[in-house]
Amino acid sequence: MSAASEGIRLHWFLPTQGDGRRLVEESRPAARAGGPRAASLGYLTQVALAAEELGFEGALTPTGLWCEDAWVTTAMLSQRTERLKFMIAFRPGLVSPTLAAQMAATFQRHSGGRLLLNVVTGGDGEEQRALGDHLDKDARYERTAEFLSIVRELWRGEQVDLAGAQLSVSGAQLEQLPAASPAIYLGGSSPAALDVAARHVDVYLSWGEPPSLLRGKLRAVEARADARGRRLRLGIRLHVVCRDSAEEAWGEAERLLDGIPADTIEQIQARLRRSESEGQRRMTSLHDGSASELEVAPNLWAGVGLARGGAGTALVGSHEEVADRIEEYATLGINEFVLSGYPHLEEAYWFGEGVLPLLRQRGLLGAAGVPSGQLDSAAPPGETRSNVPFAVRSASPAQDTRLEVVGGSSRGPR
Repeated sequence: MSAASEGIRLHWFLPTQGDGRRLVEESRPAARAGGPRAASLGYLTQVALAAEELGFEGALTPTGLWCEDAWVTTAMLSQRTERLKFMIAFRPGLVSPTLAAQMAATFQRHSGGRLLLNVVTGGDGEEQRALGDHLDKDARYERTAEFLSIVRELWRGEQVDLAGAQLSVSGAQLEQLPAASPAIYLGGSSPAALDVAARHVDVYLSWGEPPSLLRGKLRAVEARADARGRRLRLGIRLHVVCRDSAEEAWGEAERLLDGIPADTIEQIQARLRRSESEGQRRMTSLHDGSASELEVAPNLWAGVGLARGGAGTALVGSHEEVADRIEEYATLGINEFVLSGYPHLEEAYWFGEGVLPLLRQRGLLGAAGVPSGQLDSAAPPGETRSNVPFAVRSASPAQDTRLEVVGGSSRGPR
């Protein structure tokens, strides 16, 4: 059965590293709107409430030394929202599996069951060592498998005794169990990642590769899960730039690169080339550091990957075109879409008001994807949404610079 027939789930992103109107906010002339937006609790609350109001089911919160702590931030935001789920990215092994299981159970109780977990094994050895983790990549995946095995058993109320190759616990047991275990998401493109996903997680996530490249990887992880008698949901992580017309959308995509010096792009690419992540290698191979031909599939733009690591592609086009591409991915079996856009507050509305209604009209959405305004009409008497004031956003002026684009367009030939 395809994801299109089952109904897809949509998630947004919380920019806990800060936000802005461009991919890198290094400059802003005084006469132009923009500049960095701090990841204040006020601003993140605006993004979370927008995602909830528009009908997104959850919101991914990243992990890393470059952003705010995901557990602390989402715990605060869970008290300012009512329905939005929080997909917390976390690195297994940096805290004990017993403590992580307890943290998740506590979050589930206090949030009313609104926790999702995104397991990040870690593909950047430099960052892992900065966090005190000196295992190599294969050992990290081995540890992830042991970690998830322990956590699953603890959530079932079992006592766990394990002396593994990487982790060891004795007499571990939780007294307070979650009413429902949170769904576990995991990404990665290496054979080790596919194997851990097939054995331990609920949703396998991929970065936004062209459908022709993605199909083989999805079938491979499904085959591994099927061999173990398991069935995975499939997800994809993408940025979006959608407007009322394709011309407007592509113009906006080009503008995201405005003001980024070429040497900044090269510094970013040099660091990404040192990554141990197979998924990052596949993202980088879509553009090879060049801005000349960035439309790598219809409406799929690799320009984001020039200026940041991780998810490096965006769906760009009219609302109708972006809906078409989402439907195309759904026919590959993708159930869940984790989306983002710059800035995250405004882009949530462009997508939520432009694309989401089209997906609903096509019958692609399940129970999720219903704007909270419609859900509120069925709320019990006396239950109302809390009013949270908009935050003041900061901006700092700087000198204007531009990234030179070969051939006058980073879209490339049609």
